[in-house]
Amino acid sequence: MADRDNPFELLQSLDPSPIEETPIHLEDNSPDSYFPPSDPSNPSTRPPPSQSSPPSSHLGLSGNSHTPIYYLLRLQKFSSLTFLAFATAHITNTSLIPLLTQSVPASEPYLLLTRPYYQSWPIAEPLLIIAPLVVHVASGVGLRLYRRNLAAARYGAETREEKRKYRSALWPALSSQSKLGYALVPIVAAHTLVNRIIPARAEGGSSNINLSYVSHGFARAPMISYLGYTALVGTAVWHFTWGVAKWAGVLPENISAQNGNGDAQRASRRWIIHGISALVTVVWMAGGLEVVGRAGEAGGWIGRGYDDLLRGVPIVGNWMVGGVRS
Repeated sequence: MADRDNPFELLQSLDPSPIEETPIHLEDNSPDSYFPPSDPSNPSTRPPPSQSSPPSSHLGLSGNSHTPIYYLLRLQKFSSLTFLAFATAHITNTSLIPLLTQSVPASEPYLLLTRPYYQSWPIAEPLLIIAPLVVHVASGVGLRLYRRNLAAARYGAETREEKRKYRSALWPALSSQSKLGYALVPIVAAHTLVNRIIPARAEGGSSNINLSYVSHGFARAPMISYLGYTALVGTAVWHFTWGVAKWAGVLPENISAQNGNGDAQRASRRWIIHGISALVTVVWMAGGLEVVGRAGEAGGWIGRGYDDLLRGVPIVGNWMVGGVRS
């Protein structure tokens, strides 16, 4: 009965004692060792090959070391930097130089000097402007689709009905910068239509499109010109500035809480980026609106040619020019 009440009573307690030397059957050189010495001539004793992953190159193009998100982010980054270089030169010619010269005719030669670099070669403009824009937008859409698929797999949404049920949870939230980017797509398309596509169709090229053409458009249709120009400048500057801050790693979200001042530092960083955006917007508009926008319309046959081009703008073309000029 006592054994049933205490089953450990019959067990013998032993004091631990260290082993003075390694037993013979555990020695490395012993043929009976747990790890026998390897014999190169005997395949059974040869150590197994290493299962480590193949080394990846510095470009990250081998193995499975990176997910599609890695490559999509880099496509988005480098395509934006390529277009940003063109945008900087374009803003300099169409806004900064007119702001310094305070004259549209004096600014025209500078625009004509840089235009051959991206318009003289047939593939230069598609390669330097169109391709980076398409890659930038496509990589952004691809990131959203890939992250949505990851979220669908995480939620277990396999069928179309399940994906529709979790639609709000599957799609990643749009940031303010992404919203500006998507809003910028139709604005840039309209800008390209008025200044490149319509002149190319009507005249076979855009050699006659210069700052005087822009001034003529402001004079003939001030309301739509000012609204469109303001939307283009404001949306582009805020999107570009926050994009540069993102690639530079100085976004407010990158600031960690330090000594309880994380919120204050993030707010300060946010206002700094907004301030830079506002400053660039004011400088851009000062040259574009105050100088180019107020230069007045062109006269004679040049003005009539500009009217014909503006009349080709879909929907609002006839309203912009207000009829045929004498």
